[in-house]
Amino acid sequence: MIPRITLVAASLATAARAAQPGAPAPVAAPMRELEWGQINFIHTTDIHGWLGGHLQEPQYSADYGDYISFTSHMRQKADEKGVDLLVIDTGDRIEGNGLYDASDPKGKYTYDIYREQSIDALCTGNHELYAESSVAREHNITVPNFKHSYIASNLDYIEPETGNQIPQAKRYMKLKTKNQGFNVVVLGFIFNFDRNANNSVVQPVEETMKEEWFQNAIREKPDLFLVIGHVGLRMGEYEQIFKVIRDQNWYTPIAFLGGHAHVRDTRKFDDNALAVASGRYFETIGWMSIDGIKKKTKSQASIEAAVTFRRRYIDNNLFGLHYHTGLNETTFPTEHGRNVSKMITEGRKALKLDNLIGCAPQDLWMSRAPYPSNTSIFSWLETQVLPDSIVNEERKDVPRLAIVNTGAIRFDIFQGGFTKDSTYLISPFVSKFNYIADVPYAVASKVLEILNNGGQVFKTGALDAKHLTPPEQVAPSPFLYKSVPKPETDGAKPLFVDQDTQQKPLSANAEAGDPELIGGYTTHDDMGDDGDDAVHSPIQFYEVPNCFQSKIAFPPPAEGQDAAQDPETVDLVFVDYVQPWIIPALKFSGGDYSTDDVKVYSNSTLTDLIAGWAKGHWGQDC
Repeated sequence: MIPRITLVAASLATAARAAQPGAPAPVAAPMRELEWGQINFIHTTDIHGWLGGHLQEPQYSADYGDYISFTSHMRQKADEKGVDLLVIDTGDRIEGNGLYDASDPKGKYTYDIYREQSIDALCTGNHELYAESSVAREHNITVPNFKHSYIASNLDYIEPETGNQIPQAKRYMKLKTKNQGFNVVVLGFIFNFDRNANNSVVQPVEETMKEEWFQNAIREKPDLFLVIGHVGLRMGEYEQIFKVIRDQNWYTPIAFLGGHAHVRDTRKFDDNALAVASGRYFETIGWMSIDGIKKKTKSQASIEAAVTFRRRYIDNNLFGLHYHTGLNETTFPTEHGRNVSKMITEGRKALKLDNLIGCAPQDLWMSRAPYPSNTSIFSWLETQVLPDSIVNEERKDVPRLAIVNTGAIRFDIFQGGFTKDSTYLISPFVSKFNYIADVPYAVASKVLEILNNGGQVFKTGALDAKHLTPPEQVAPSPFLYKSVPKPETDGAKPLFVDQDTQQKPLSANAEAGDPELIGGYTTHDDMGDDGDDAVHSPIQFYEVPNCFQSKIAFPPPAEGQDAAQDPETVDLVFVDYVQPWIIPALKFSGGDYSTDDVKVYSNSTLTDLIAGWAKGHWGQDC
């Protein structure tokens, strides 16, 4: 039997309707309790605009209004228990959903919706920093909206009027918890991001920690250090921060809440320091609790103590949110939560996000199918979308290689309705297509291999090729490939074991009486395999390459020949994000090219191409 869980009657699921029109009802599942401590954290990260929840996935179908109701009830429970609860967000709130990306200006609706939540500490993600316009909106809208809780330990803003470089927000924060009066020092970082817009400055973490304010902060003698950040738990930045704080504070508990990697994960630094990451796209609400904290006097720098950390990864659906609050369809929604859900509905309606483009005939997966395969979204793009869509009328007859990085795709396509919103879920980016004309095929044909297996050519710094992949593969867990069954690649839809991150199957016996489980996250982290609040059946995930490539308008085989002769030269076309890698790859292949040789091939984005192809090839009879 499955241990340490509560079985809840499946019939209860019918009462758990999500707030957004058309959202599927969640499916009942065996549940694990949330374990409370003296200080407790509710955490979101990498929401990327998914404030309406997942309208095609029942296990993640709650919306931001439901989340506001949930946190309100949990704060009340904390007060009743006499413990403390802090609500945290660690960035990448924008880009990735039509509710943000489809409006003009971008975020016309989402900034007001985010403002409705009471957040105790939040920081910036890299997506807030790619464009000067989004940097300015973050500084001029989000920072004032959360002026008492926004932290920017290593991020500055360049004022457009004066050119002055100023902190994006306060460098750190001291707070006293509501119910027990614990003193907490809170820091807020972003990883060493170097592709930010010119009106922002990201200071490397290592340099930041040398500054006087940071050295003062780690000598504040708090009862707890809280480090929030848009940092993957397996990246080096958090390890650096931990070591510096721990060298100064031998026993003080340190809680880290991270993001960026789009995974559920927990990393243990030592017995008194733990880090939790809470997934992506509003699929997951993270939970961390800490017990055994000892209050210090002013003369005590660090008290020897043994604290206990616990974590949960909460599936964001109403079945689970009702379960954890002990409420139901009638008692759970708050008036505030309902009003926020209404804001989301009205925004989606104004942007016409449910307008149907076409009906996808099958599921197409980012990493739930091997590449190449008939169910891989990358294979679909490579063999169908790009050959039909990468066209410059003036050079339409010139053979070309078209290269796109896998990180340009951010979500799956589900069989059924493919809407205006779907196009932004799949690829929200504004990158266009550039090209270098008439590259010798012997040179151009080597570029893809170098991008995918470049070794020391692209190993470190800004040109580390890992930045071409989906976030899940940037800083993988040590559990990667450990005890993972060999993938089946015969075209059958695979079961889910998170190979390219740290999701692993739970140890559950299919004994009589165990419930039938819905597929979902089965996370294995530094604390074991019991972190997910709902028990799922495992699903298989596969690793993907850095980039993929389409051959377009190549000459056909000559009469009587089985194979075509390669063209002498091709246009090398690439999504503009990849350009910094393309030039050195060409040089490594024997070509002498620079940015002066790069021209615009198409002003269409990948989002535009996908939408146009779907409209032209998929019917509307779903």
